[in-house]
Amino acid sequence: MPCVPLVPENHTHVLAEFDCLDPLLAALRLDSGRLKCTCLAVSRKWLALGTSAGGLHLIQREGWKQRLILTHKEGSITQVVCCPHDEDFIAIATSQGLVVVWELQLERRGRPERVSVSWEHRGQAITALCWETNALRVFVGDTAGKVSFLRAGSSKTGKGSAFVMFPVQTVTNVDSKVVQLGFQDGRLLVSSLSRCYICDTEKEKFWRVGNKERDGEYGACFFPQSRGLSLGQPPLLYCARPGSRVWEANFNGEVVSTHQFKQLLSCPPLPLITNRNEPQYNALQRSPQSLAFAKLLYMGDQNLLTWTDSAVFIFTPQNGQVLLWTEVKDVAEIVVYRSELFCLHGSGRLSHFTLLSAERCVERLLRRESWLLAAVVCCMFQHAITTSRSRKCIPIDRLEHLKSQLSPATAAELIGQLEEVINKLEPLDSASSSRRSSISSHESFNVLDCGIYRVISRRGSQSEEETGSLINQSTSEEERLKDFSFVPEEDHVDHDPQYSERLEVERSEQGLPFNIPLSFRPKPPRIALQAVKESVSSFMKKTTEKINTLQMNSELWQRPEFRDGPVVDMPAPTATDLDKMENVYYDEMSSTEADLNELQTATDHAIAQIQDPYVLLDPVSLEETLLEWLPALEKVLSPVTFELTISGSESNGSIPIDDGGNLKRFRDHSSLLHSSSDHGEEDSHCESELEPDHEEIDDNVSKGFHVEPIRVTPPKPVPSELQVNLNQLAMLYLEHSCFRKHQTKYTVSCGTFLRRYFHLLDPERVRRMCLLCHRDQPEVHSSFIEGMHELTQSSKVADVIQRGDLQRSLRSLRELQPCTASALLPHLYRLYEKHGEAAVRTLSQFYPTITPADVTIMADQRHFLPYLDNLVQSRAEDHRLSFLQSLLDPESLRQDWLELALSNDAPLLCDTLAPSGDPRWHSHCFSWGYGRLLSLLIRLPADHSSKQAMADSCRNHGYWMGYLYLCNQLQRRSEAFSTICQLDDIGLLEGPEGVEPQTLDEWKLLIQMSQQSSVSFEHVPGLNGGGWSDNSGASAGKVTPETLMLMLARSTGPDVALDVLEECGVQLVLSPHSKLICELLRVTEKRQRAIIQTMLERCDRFLWSQHA
Repeated sequence: MPCVPLVPENHTHVLAEFDCLDPLLAALRLDSGRLKCTCLAVSRKWLALGTSAGGLHLIQREGWKQRLILTHKEGSITQVVCCPHDEDFIAIATSQGLVVVWELQLERRGRPERVSVSWEHRGQAITALCWETNALRVFVGDTAGKVSFLRAGSSKTGKGSAFVMFPVQTVTNVDSKVVQLGFQDGRLLVSSLSRCYICDTEKEKFWRVGNKERDGEYGACFFPQSRGLSLGQPPLLYCARPGSRVWEANFNGEVVSTHQFKQLLSCPPLPLITNRNEPQYNALQRSPQSLAFAKLLYMGDQNLLTWTDSAVFIFTPQNGQVLLWTEVKDVAEIVVYRSELFCLHGSGRLSHFTLLSAERCVERLLRRESWLLAAVVCCMFQHAITTSRSRKCIPIDRLEHLKSQLSPATAAELIGQLEEVINKLEPLDSASSSRRSSISSHESFNVLDCGIYRVISRRGSQSEEETGSLINQSTSEEERLKDFSFVPEEDHVDHDPQYSERLEVERSEQGLPFNIPLSFRPKPPRIALQAVKESVSSFMKKTTEKINTLQMNSELWQRPEFRDGPVVDMPAPTATDLDKMENVYYDEMSSTEADLNELQTATDHAIAQIQDPYVLLDPVSLEETLLEWLPALEKVLSPVTFELTISGSESNGSIPIDDGGNLKRFRDHSSLLHSSSDHGEEDSHCESELEPDHEEIDDNVSKGFHVEPIRVTPPKPVPSELQVNLNQLAMLYLEHSCFRKHQTKYTVSCGTFLRRYFHLLDPERVRRMCLLCHRDQPEVHSSFIEGMHELTQSSKVADVIQRGDLQRSLRSLRELQPCTASALLPHLYRLYEKHGEAAVRTLSQFYPTITPADVTIMADQRHFLPYLDNLVQSRAEDHRLSFLQSLLDPESLRQDWLELALSNDAPLLCDTLAPSGDPRWHSHCFSWGYGRLLSLLIRLPADHSSKQAMADSCRNHGYWMGYLYLCNQLQRRSEAFSTICQLDDIGLLEGPEGVEPQTLDEWKLLIQMSQQSSVSFEHVPGLNGGGWSDNSGASAGKVTPETLMLMLARSTGPDVALDVLEECGVQLVLSPHSKLICELLRVTEKRQRAIIQTMLERCDRFLWSQHA
């Protein structure tokens, strides 16, 4: 084997082919000349292959197993694309211009269903398909420059339907063929032969990218910024230009820079790592390449991919460099999923490539036991293999094992090269050891006697200003301790203790040369004394040691910087002070035990009483029992209330304090008062500090602004047996108080009780209670969600949601299941705050844990509708009606949801209703965004009054299809006939859902109505702005006496129909077409009578013969 050439050190990645897909194509019979693969798409789960015969093969990527084949009779498949956020949907385009969206329903084991179809591009070659990132919409582009979108699942597909709504809308018509489409964050990117355009799909605004035109097929794509300092920034745009150039533009289409790759592509191509042939690398430089990049694709890890028919190019546009380019023959199309490439060749063959670093490539080759290929890559990319970081995936022993697997007879030279590589290998810990030695050479630390860690920087130690050190390094340890000593001043000035603490911490932080948190910084005097008080109870035997430690720290509290400022004399605590603290502590302990015993007694008494059904089921008796128990609970577990008396001044007062942030400050001040021997000036300091807080608290309470903090943890430990009984009584009290109509001075409101004793409540029962009382007390549900936020804020799922990746967040939430709704709700609230409607659309996957009632409270009304629509459509078509019926709790939700669906994504009212309130001509043909949901809602079983209310709502909003159905159900047939005449569509009388007259009197009424309304439609233009060309064409779809006569003639005969016209007083001259139909009907009627007569005679003869 010849010597393996070395690759330059700037190349670190390769394209490798680990899997051969030829057996897969052979199994699918796509390797023959008659049938071949025409397009492909890839997602996390699927590899979709379109064929020239109109078939779509869905291959499960795990194991490369065929799961499904979808057939189409409308031509060969030319485009296919998988939905990026819901792999149950896939869109295809055929050679005849048809676009179909399939719902696979594999997880529900249902049959695949065509949920949406579009003939908007009939006769044109469709060149691009693109899914919206967060919604079920597909954007379509063709050779004529037309761009439309198709809303997946918005058309009615049931058999026998009287109407079909195609949710298709044209977005724009660009100047030439659409080359590529892209969608990101509400904006559509369209690349044509001459320009690139951006469309804001929400505001329906368009603008061009750049000013210069081009001529040819050039691609464009969005480039999400998801790494480093660019994380969270709007995506960039990259648009191909002639001469191997690429424009970089911001999200608004403004060109920022132009990347020129012509000269960079003069480097030699890297070999493709494959078992098909041996990798070859030619180090000779190539001439600069001037190429046209027909497609641009975003590839994982911030790369940009493009190709020609003979090569694949991968750029790192943020650095303006070529990551690699590799020669690949006969490339027709490439699709990408993360770092994987699926390449379709012109011959119909498929290739599966992976972009990865050289060391990872060697690791995978070793796992596959491709010894020779792994050795070649090792020798070719020595600069990447020999580094220490590569030892994590390629240990030295594995390379030794690789060398032992090579044959000396055929690969002697390769073995020699591999030995050289092994000799150059860096050990795994070289980087870390060098880093540690670097740190130790530049930095050191020591520990003072007081316990303070002092970090010394040796970088630039000649200049104290550069290092920012607080103390000169040449000073000895004894001198440093002297610098820290306490120096009193004669002039005693009023000093704020909190200000001195803040100033001390700020100055100490300014002097630290490293921005790291130091938990061992000296504590302020006030906090230190409080810590001493708390430690006395558990460490009484070590009192002397604590006093000594505290006295030592008191000498170190004052830094040298404080010498110029005012100083507060903080004497060390004496033994008398500590005895007082100990007595206070034991008094508190005895009172706490007594309170717990009292709570235990009251709780046992209440539990015994509610065992009696007469007490439990009687609201008055139950309330009396709970109110007897409540004071004991309030005394032990409620927010503690102190009265801090300020003495030693002219006016004494008391301040009520809750157990929140203010209470901590007041406790700290109390500890200072008890520990100080000189109370005079300290009292004045405390009084001056407390008075503003007192005024602020009183002001807030008087205005009603005081909101009690929610408590998710108990303020003090409670025995487990008592805890169980407290939980039961607390839930009873909360549920009882939620539905209490009047509050008294002895009761605690539901919201206050929930916030105060959240730690005693069952979250799932609280959630169900909140759903019942949400309309009357919305603040209760808000408090519940706030408490669950507090409980789950440290969860890993919350961190994932805060990063903003919707799909990763949903994956984390699915991994939480099975879990209760109360545990899932706070995460869904975070998800909704982050992503809005896009998050709500995905919540159907959490049913039945999360119900529509939960989503109604959480989301905006216009965001709730997409959730409800997705939830209903996720069920099989035969079960949707019964499933929607099960969601109606209470029944009044039917009317609310109907009004909501009629008010959102609906046609304009002026387009469906005339000023007089009558239907506008053909206004029933408008598309309703939630037509499927509306159709189900009006078909739900309901009483007469509910159906009347729904019919009135449908009429007021101009939803005529629902109005006609309800009129038929309510036997208001005359109103239905009048509406059909004004809509002027004969099709509304036909079919299973049509309102067809059943008696001759109804036919007469309908004919008279049509004669009256036909006058107002004489000057109405035809469809698409054109008039009718002849009378026969007009009468084919309009409601006129002539079309009604023909319809009646089909059921009763032409003679009866003409007699009905005469009775109605209609003077009608039949058109030749109508006369011909009448004659044909007469002939048909005579033949039918003759046939019936013949059959009766034969039956008669047969029966007589049997009788004989």
